[in-house]
Amino acid sequence: MAVTLYGIPNCDTVKKARTWLDKNGIAHTFHDFKKAGLTPALVNGWLKQLEWDVLVNRKGTTWRALPDERKAAIADAQSAAALMLESPSVIKRPVLDFDGAMHVGFSDTNYQQIFKK
Repeated sequence: MAVTLYGIPNCDTVKKARTWLDKNGIAHTFHDFKKAGLTPALVNGWLKQLEWDVLVNRKGTTWRALPDERKAAIADAQSAAALMLESPSVIKRPVLDFDGAMHVGFSDTNYQQIFKK
């Protein structure tokens, strides 16, 4: 069982997800995408399973700080990928890779279902 959690360590939702995984004894790798970075291959891999508008957090401060022209230019997976690589903080967190299946966000109920606990 390969589990990788992508996010940033100071994000409250990422903290909750990491705590849940630890409490439930699920070994995982944490990838801090601000420090370790993101590659086009990784982001494009996410976009093969997830819609771009699920990955782009339009409620966050990073999105709200973008100029209106930049926001308007995000209209498809390619433009969203470019934005995510340029500003990883715009990605909704956490992104969970569980044996190749991708999930975004965290809730106790959702993680129980994912891991069948």
